[in-house]
Amino acid sequence: MSRRPATFSAALASSWAILLGFGILMLGDGLQGTLLAIRADLEGFSATLTGLVMSTFYLGFLLGSLLTPRITIKVGHIRVFAAFAALSSAAILVHALVVSVPVWMAMRLLSGFCFAGLYIVAESWLNDRATNETRGKLLSMYMVVTYIGVGAGQLLLNLASPLEFPLFILTSILISVAVVPLLLSAGSPPTFHDSVRISLFELFRLSPLGIVSMFAVGLVTATFFALGPVYAQRIGLSIRDISYFMTAAVVGTVVLQGPIGALSDRYDRRTVLTLVTILTALSAVACIPAEQHSTTALFFAVALFGGLAFPLYSICIAYTNDHLEPNQMIAASGALVMVGGIGAITGPLLFAVIMDVYGYQSLFWSIAGVHGLTGLFAILRMFSRAPVPLARQGQSTATAVHPSGSAIESVQQYASEEFEASSEKYGD
Repeated sequence: MSRRPATFSAALASSWAILLGFGILMLGDGLQGTLLAIRADLEGFSATLTGLVMSTFYLGFLLGSLLTPRITIKVGHIRVFAAFAALSSAAILVHALVVSVPVWMAMRLLSGFCFAGLYIVAESWLNDRATNETRGKLLSMYMVVTYIGVGAGQLLLNLASPLEFPLFILTSILISVAVVPLLLSAGSPPTFHDSVRISLFELFRLSPLGIVSMFAVGLVTATFFALGPVYAQRIGLSIRDISYFMTAAVVGTVVLQGPIGALSDRYDRRTVLTLVTILTALSAVACIPAEQHSTTALFFAVALFGGLAFPLYSICIAYTNDHLEPNQMIAASGALVMVGGIGAITGPLLFAVIMDVYGYQSLFWSIAGVHGLTGLFAILRMFSRAPVPLARQGQSTATAVHPSGSAIESVQQYASEEFEASSEKYGD
């Protein structure tokens, strides 16, 4: 294992290439998702078919999270990263060559699988370079880079028509170029550590609100990024305004992620989770009249929605960890990733059917309904259980993490026993 920098500045200096590479990767990822949603709508796909295509990415991501550790043990981190980058770079080009629902589903499944591997390998290196004292700040910096990359990726839509090849080629180039700094900064591969296993049922017993909220967050987040561009196109926004619409949600997240996380660390986390969930439902409802008022009003409304909705992921993880012992947290992260992944797979397809039946405005009504019901459940839990003492809550923080961020430790836990059993056969 490599020697870890003792200070944040040293950790940041040793990780700049990883952050740069991941920022470029997120440029491609941000462009890819919105581009495909718009192109599907332009090709005459129904909302249901578009949701089906987009949801297969999250199925692939879930499979990749489970299988990447086994592959990595056999062939090594660097080869896994290079192979998955090459496959995901090629997959986006196939979308432009063959416009077919089955083909697009297969390519989205492959992309999701590959991106799970890319996240796991890259973030494992990042985590391996951090200490307990620097990890929070380093992951927060990583989140800023991630959101900036995803947001800027939306703006690249303005460079060409989604009906033409250039944007697909650009996405492929970005994914390919991202490999260079990441591979050059590989260093030593991460190590695996044992932890206590915990079942999904046991986790639900310990923190019902954590599980329910995580499912809702996965449902809504995946749905917005999959169907948000379709909604924006159907209300008549231009390609330029669609890119601004999606970027606004990311900008809102960058602005509010830190303050919301800080509040949840300082005050009763369940109260903050409940309030933010209810405010998210209200902000989703506010997007409906804002769209009818003006495009600018819609951008501000969706920025508020994104700023409230997306930080809920890290709060859910922190809140659930408040009810766990330290040696349970890694295994719990795996269960939470699975719950969020199930929500992410279900959301785009379910909400797409609702959009086809009830119209495009039902998207934000449905999102509001999900968070409204989650908020109601949170209020009911307040009457059923005393809050976690602030002293215990301080053992875990709501530092911003990417959905794949918690996947790293979860898959490390998943692979730890196999790693030890296979290390002599395959090498470290």
